[in-house]
Amino acid sequence: MVRRYNAVITREGKWYVARCIELGVVSQGTTVEEAQANLKEAVDLYVESFGGEDLPEGSSPALVYQLEVAVGA
Repeated sequence: MVRRYNAVITREGKWYVARCIELGVVSQGTTVEEAQANLKEAVDLYVESFGGEDLPEGSSPALVYQLEVAVGA
């Protein structure tokens, strides 16, 4: 069985931080591609630790965007 989860990658200093939204799994890398590969490995290990049971269902694609708000205005 294959489940799809949403991931977000942000830049934090010299690192790209990758987060799986539904599972709360986080990894990082020095490039986007490295962060993606590291997150996939971390999610695979996380899923394996549950034996495929009691995992959140996969979800529909998420819309992630930057939101600007005025602060102190």
